[in-house]
Amino acid sequence: MQDVVRLLKKGCIMKNVGIILLIIGLVMSLYTGFTYVTKDKIVDIGELEITADNQHRVNWQPYVGIGIAVVGGVLLLMSRKKG
Repeated sequence: MQDVVRLLKKGCIMKNVGIILLIIGLVMSLYTGFTYVTKDKIVDIGELEITADNQHRVNWQPYVGIGIAVVGGVLLLMSRKKG
């Protein structure tokens, strides 16, 4: 754990992590979810196979993205003060 803290104290790594978190946070606040499809077998009798496509949705609140963007901004500002 102390190694991670030492790495984050270096300005370059903290700046990169801040930029990445800022971008991810902004994207997450604009797009509040995504959908993916899985194929499930309904019937499997020898050569006969019936499948169904099931859609699954993953959602999150926009304030989650805003919070991640704020953390990224704070890391970015902290890296500029030290460097």
